[in-house]
Amino acid sequence: MPAEQLHEPWRSFLHDIDTQLSGPTEIHCLGGFVVAESYGLSRPTSDVDIIQVRGASDIADVQRIAGKGSPLAKKHRVYIDIVTVAEVPERYEERLVDVYEGEFRNLRARVFEKHDLALAKLGRNQDYDREDVRRLAQGPGLDVAILEQRYRDELRWQLGNPEREDLTLALWIEIIKEDRKSTRL
Repeated sequence: MPAEQLHEPWRSFLHDIDTQLSGPTEIHCLGGFVVAESYGLSRPTSDVDIIQVRGASDIADVQRIAGKGSPLAKKHRVYIDIVTVAEVPERYEERLVDVYEGEFRNLRARVFEKHDLALAKLGRNQDYDREDVRRLAQGPGLDVAILEQRYRDELRWQLGNPEREDLTLALWIEIIKEDRKSTRL
C-alpha cells in the first residue's frame, strides 16, 4: 500500500504545481520519486518522472510549470521530468494507484503499482534500477509470479531485444528470491 505522507520538498513543490494548473489534471508517475515517496523506500531523487498527463493541463503545460529550469524547479530544487521513451506494461493504467487524495485541488497524482514500476525499469537495468526492484521486493506485495506473467503478457512484445530482457528478468527474480531466502535465515 503506498504511503500517504508527502515529504519536503515534494509537498511544497506539488502544491505549487497544483495552484498553477488550469483545472483538474491527472499525472501518471513512475521512477525514483514513486519508489521513495509512494512506497516509502529510502532513495534520493531530484525529479518526478511522468509518462502521461490528462485533463485541463497537458504535458507541455506541466513541463512549462515545473520542468527542469522552470521557476518552480529553481525554487524547490526538484523538477518534473516528462518520460518520452519507456517500455511499460501495456495495461498499466488499469492498475494505477491514486495517492495523496484530498491533498490538492487540481492535481491528481497516480503512481505505478509495484509490479508495473519494477517492469518499467527492466529495459534500462541500471544499478539503481536493480536496487529499486530489490527494495520493492523487500516489502509486501511484490509477487514474482505476477511479475513474470505481466512481463510475458504485456511487456516482452514491446522490447527491441526481448532475449536480453528475459535474462535480465531472470536475474532480478533470482536476486529477489535470494534476498527473501537470506532474510528468513
